[in-house]
Amino acid sequence: MAAIKFGPQLKELRILLCQTSKSSQGVRDFIEQQYVPLKRNNPNFPVLIRECSDTEPVLYARYELGVERRISLQNLKSEEILQRVQELAASKPK
Repeated sequence: MAAIKFGPQLKELRILLCQTSKSSQGVRDFIEQQYVPLKRNNPNFPVLIRECSDTEPVLYARYELGVERRISLQNLKSEEILQRVQELAASKPK
């Protein structure tokens, strides 16, 4: 389960995905399995989910001072996506 606690340097996560594409299947699984535990551990933290046809699945992390990092989630499994979220939560903006 997602026992991630976001630090103060991370301000927002945005997940973009396609509702039907095979390359977004892991993202859809991640949302079904991990979204509720993430929000339970970070109730006031914004996690935005945007669905759009034929879009590449992507994770954006916004840090202090508007710094953003982008990670492609194409063809990743739910567990791999959770690992990417953990990496972003632990990293400092550049």
